[in-house]
Amino acid sequence: MGKELLLEIGTEEIPAAFLPKAIKDMDEIIRKELSGKRIEHGDIKAMATPRRLCLCVANLSSRQEDQIIEKTGPAKRVAFDEKGNPTKAAIGFAAGQGIDVSELDTITTEKGEYICARKKIIGEDTKVLLPGILSKLIMTIPFKKSMRWSDLQIRFARPIHWILAIYGNEIIPLDIGNIKSGDKSYGHRFMAPKSFKVKNLKDYITKCKKHFVIVDPEERRKIILDEAEKVAETVNGKIFCTEDLLETVTYLVEYPTAVCGSFESEFLKLPKEVLTTSMISHQKYFPVVNDAGNLLPYFITINNTVARDPSIVARGNEKVIRARLSDAKFFFDEDQKTPLDHHFEKLHQVVFHTQLGTSYEKVMHFRKLAEYISDQINPALKERVDRAAVLAKADLETLMVYEFAELQGIMGREYALIAGEHPVVAKAIYEHYLPTSAGGELPETDEGAIVSIADKMDTVVGFFGVNLIPTGTADPYALRRQAIGIINIILNKKYSLNLERLIDKSLSVLGNKLKRNPEEIKADVLDFFKGRFENQLISQGHPYDVVDAVLETGSSDMVQSLKKIEAMEAFKSHADFEPLAIAFKRAGNIIKDFKNGAVDPTRFESDEERSLYHAYVRTKENVLAHVDGQDYRSALIELAALRKPVDDFFNGVLVMAKDEAIRFNRLSLLEEISKMFHMIADFSKIVTES
Repeated sequence: MGKELLLEIGTEEIPAAFLPKAIKDMDEIIRKELSGKRIEHGDIKAMATPRRLCLCVANLSSRQEDQIIEKTGPAKRVAFDEKGNPTKAAIGFAAGQGIDVSELDTITTEKGEYICARKKIIGEDTKVLLPGILSKLIMTIPFKKSMRWSDLQIRFARPIHWILAIYGNEIIPLDIGNIKSGDKSYGHRFMAPKSFKVKNLKDYITKCKKHFVIVDPEERRKIILDEAEKVAETVNGKIFCTEDLLETVTYLVEYPTAVCGSFESEFLKLPKEVLTTSMISHQKYFPVVNDAGNLLPYFITINNTVARDPSIVARGNEKVIRARLSDAKFFFDEDQKTPLDHHFEKLHQVVFHTQLGTSYEKVMHFRKLAEYISDQINPALKERVDRAAVLAKADLETLMVYEFAELQGIMGREYALIAGEHPVVAKAIYEHYLPTSAGGELPETDEGAIVSIADKMDTVVGFFGVNLIPTGTADPYALRRQAIGIINIILNKKYSLNLERLIDKSLSVLGNKLKRNPEEIKADVLDFFKGRFENQLISQGHPYDVVDAVLETGSSDMVQSLKKIEAMEAFKSHADFEPLAIAFKRAGNIIKDFKNGAVDPTRFESDEERSLYHAYVRTKENVLAHVDGQDYRSALIELAALRKPVDDFFNGVLVMAKDEAIRFNRLSLLEEISKMFHMIADFSKIVTES
């Protein structure tokens, strides 16, 4: 029966954003270390507060598992002579392994019998290994930023004040910097700062609570939600909560308590996003809304202490939020004195990127690209698309967005509506930033979708054009996110946009900004999009071989590629699918280096090749009709009819005939049929049983 291991690292306040990842990393590191040391264990639980990182391993084995190491030596015929006596080879091998010749064993392999040495490594006591394991754990937790303190050479997220490390009833001796481990923890910095001894996890959690520390973040999260909702109910409201806000607040406090504050109703005239951004992003408050979702003039703040007089806490926070909202109101009023067109002109003075010019130039670039996309999708949208493109970045020069960068696009929409712009134009200004995250909201309007695609494509092609291409570890300009955004918008809207032509247009618009050969840029950008598209399709559950087979024939029209993939998935259950795939793998190998042949029916020598040719001619007409109608499943069913004539052809005809003209004609026939299949997929990429 194992014992419980409990580790706590007490520190200065660690930033809330560091803690969720630290919990995950501690879990992964300890699992890897224990596995590597062959130490069995039970459940692992990692927890954190701003001032402590905690790790508990249940039922940790008292010693390592024993290990048998087997070392293979020379062949038995070399190790022993005809009389069975050990040779110098056997004696030398045994001596090298530290055993007697009599302890050697024999093993049988594919190459024959060999001698081997087996040694049993006795496992060490866990308590002997734990100091090294835990020291490594503490020093290898990866933080976004770490620091040194005093004259110590160690680094951690924040200075370490104490270390609690107990295994069963014993202290695990650790020396980290100038800190020695013990069996003591400390309570809340302000409410119960004294130390207390700990026996085990249960004792630790109980005593932490008595000292005003809720160690488990899940418990703190529940307390925050429950308390905030209770307080909101006192003003006939409920909290407006986001996952990011809740997670941040959970890791900002050790002992959460909720207090309700208020602000003047006149501030409710500001756009909702202005108010929620001020409260959430800057103050980490929970806004209060009514049942209809409309904001009320209240907020909930989460304290890290129990307030003696909650009204004093409320007044202090009210003073802070009042100043914030007063600034926001001033910015909002001032911005409206300047038309959005004038804000747009100010973009002449804003550098987008030193190699790609100003933000004004960028707008002019994707404005032209948006016009091109409109022509492809719906020319009737061009006027509104153009207006949305011109005003898309205008709010970057407003006071509100300068102060609250999170409101870009949102303020553009609000100011456009106030100025009397068409509601769809205003909405498109906001939507052109979408999606802002993986799986995030997509544009609803075509105008917003078109401007979004244009802006993102201009960014991707522009940075590729000046050779600022993402690497495996770095993507400073978020080009992967931009490309995935384009893919998701196109698929969601079912736009039949030709990606190659769109890239060509973008290259043309960027003109002298480009620092590389346009054809090389185009090839790199296409490959970049193909990689993102392929990864997304596979992550959504589409079979990798089907995805590979379809994309190998081209991925410029992603909507059609997806339709082909779905048709191929459905066709996989057809009885003729596997035989056809196998046959065309064979055909592909035969015609691998053959191109541009022309079939001459007069040169056919056998009934099998004539039958295949006539079947091909009949099938091709129907397949082309189905492909033109985007009915790829019906096209595949038509192709399935070729199974028998294809099988008969390969069984009855020698493709590589000695007569050059006959051989050329047969290869040409296979090439023509292969081209017909390639209208949907490259069947050679399909994984088959043979």
